[in-house]
Amino acid sequence: MTTHGPDARANHLEFPVPDYANPPYGSRYGKQLKAFHRSGTMLTLSGMTPEDRDGTVLHPGRLGENLTVEQGYAAARKAAINCLGLIRLAVGSLDQVLTPVQALGFVSATADFDRHHEVGEGVSDVLAEVFGPAGAVTRANLGVTGLARGNCFEVVLTVELRLGIS
Repeated sequence: MTTHGPDARANHLEFPVPDYANPPYGSRYGKQLKAFHRSGTMLTLSGMTPEDRDGTVLHPGRLGENLTVEQGYAAARKAAINCLGLIRLAVGSLDQVLTPVQALGFVSATADFDRHHEVGEGVSDVLAEVFGPAGAVTRANLGVTGLARGNCFEVVLTVELRLGIS
């Protein structure tokens, strides 16, 4: 690991990157859920929310009802940081990521809320901070009426890995 690579930069974010090895990821959401799927150099993560390992939800609620865009943005950042922990679980190091490919964000919001893109920008900003210019990602953000456990944001992330890693 280099001192200036993605792994090192991730250690300077506002929330710690979680360790998903113990306890294993996913037990709160179902028995048939896998944390990630890898095909060749592509790695797709299961949906990540802004929860701590103990299940504490950052900013539960809905945008446009009881949450601000700033709170949604912070929740999106937390979900993205949680994605970094899942990438480490899958391949051992963020330094193994060539580039993020796609982020699909779900924003729990009222029907008249129209700033989903500003909330999802939290994911893009974390990826850019950690992966530098390679961190730019294709992204879509969808409004939904609710998410599991009262989360206001969830993201499904796909990254491309460097060749030759197992």
